Amino acid sequence: MYDCLRGSNCFPVLCFILRGMKRLFHDSYLKQKINNMRTDNESTVVEFILLGLPIQAEDQAVYSALFLAMYLTTMLGNLLIILLIRLDSHLHTPMYFFLSHLAFTDISFSSVTAPKMLMNMLTHSQSISYAGCISQVYFFAIFADLDSFLLTSMAYDRYVAICYPLHYSQTMSQSLCVLLVVLSWALSTANALVHTLLLAHLSHFRDNIIPHYFCDLSALLKLSSSDTTINELLILVLGNVVITLPFICILVSYGHIGATILRSPSIKGICKALSTCGSHLCVVSLYYGAIIGLYFVPSSNNTNEKDTIVAVMYTVVTPMLNPFIYCLRNRDMKGALKYILGKRLCSQ
Repeated sequence: MYDCLRGSNCFPVLCFILRGMKRLFHDSYLKQKINNMRTDNESTVVEFILLGLPIQAEDQAVYSALFLAMYLTTMLGNLLIILLIRLDSHLHTPMYFFLSHLAFTDISFSSVTAPKMLMNMLTHSQSISYAGCISQVYFFAIFADLDSFLLTSMAYDRYVAICYPLHYSQTMSQSLCVLLVVLSWALSTANALVHTLLLAHLSHFRDNIIPHYFCDLSALLKLSSSDTTINELLILVLGNVVITLPFICILVSYGHIGATILRSPSIKGICKALSTCGSHLCVVSLYYGAIIGLYFVPSSNNTNEKDTIVAVMYTVVTPMLNPFIYCLRNRDMKGALKYILGKRLCSQ
């Protein structure tokens, strides 16, 4: 049969078909092998490179000293707030209960990014492990969301105190305050866990260079070659739940507070209401102002530099300013500080 085919005109055609099929299978095998090699290279990311702040190399030492001073100020200032609230029985009220949790959150929030940033600036090492990067995303999301929920709880406390002063003690009970804090922690942890687990499933990365000084979730999604549709959809949906919705609640609360103040005929009452709300309003303006500037203001060509600078505002600057705002603008906090210092001096 082979000889018959060899002698016939069909043999060259058959050889051509067999050679074509062989080349087709060979090319398909090579293509699959290349794809497998590419997948292996993309999935074996063991560390990321953080480009850091847009600072010249010769200015690194000066800025590292500045950020170290800011971080230490954040730690000491917020620890002072927690200490004053704990030691002074006059500050055992719902507003200062929320403030002590906000101070702890600011310490934790700043500690998620600042130590690693300072270490990279001082050692000139820009690497962070994969596990460290995922952990940073998780804890950053927790404390950023927790800040939002606590500020909302404090706005509700001010709303009840000014609009319904006679029912304040019954409404803002200890059980309700504890429930609000526990709910804030639960929602923040659940939201962070969802984003972190979805991020951990994205094993394919085109690059390991992050144009930021910490592991930002959006920056990591841009590096991934996997399908990030679900990640981006949940960021949009859950972001509205943990950021936009609390901000709307704060605006509504202060809308009612403003209407109540304008109806008050007493100038003294207006000044007292403004003094109790002034510190909280300043902190809300700093926190949400930075978020609005980062996510809602149209970006220019230097998007990465703008994002990095605005991120410094709400991860380093805002937690540092909160103690100054509450200690300098709040009469009760200043009174507690004078009382504690006076008591210590008298004991000596």
